[in-house]
Amino acid sequence: MDIITLLGISVALSMDAFSASICKGLATKKFSLKTALLCGLWFGSFQALMPLIGYFLGSQFEHFITHIDHWLSFALLSLIGGNMIREALSEDEDDCNDSCGCTGFKTMLLLAIATSIDALAVGVSFAFMQVNIWKSVIMIGIVTFLFSFAGVKIGNIFGSRYSKAAEITGGVILILLGVKILIEHLFF
Repeated sequence: MDIITLLGISVALSMDAFSASICKGLATKKFSLKTALLCGLWFGSFQALMPLIGYFLGSQFEHFITHIDHWLSFALLSLIGGNMIREALSEDEDDCNDSCGCTGFKTMLLLAIATSIDALAVGVSFAFMQVNIWKSVIMIGIVTFLFSFAGVKIGNIFGSRYSKAAEITGGVILILLGVKILIEHLFF
């Protein structure tokens, strides 16, 4: 997988964490470096861990589905991307002060898991592609850390105006990456 595609996946996967980090920033009256670092570390770590777990789970089943791997990758990325777009366009608004206002262990653990489930599915699709998993999880973790850190600052400054756009962008990127993988395997 080329570096541009990997970067695109990393950015797309970080959008849920970015949105949650914006929510954290909204909940703080004054920007806190500690909060930004905590968000970055929690979200970045889980976004890196989940594709690694998915990769090893997917590797166990590789010999069963190698002839449909491109379809599986396309379906997983499209479903994840479509779900991200659907959630962003949903009328249900999260109450950031209640769900994101605290950086305690339990709250951060639940948020980190919830925002990284899609990365688990991406890791499964990585098992069926030519991917250096270590380079991939490091890039995903670093990109998510940076987006999460920035999300706290942006949320603190600008409010929630950009969280829906970020999630929609992430969903579109995942769908386009799924289409790219499918086209590459079917026609090249």
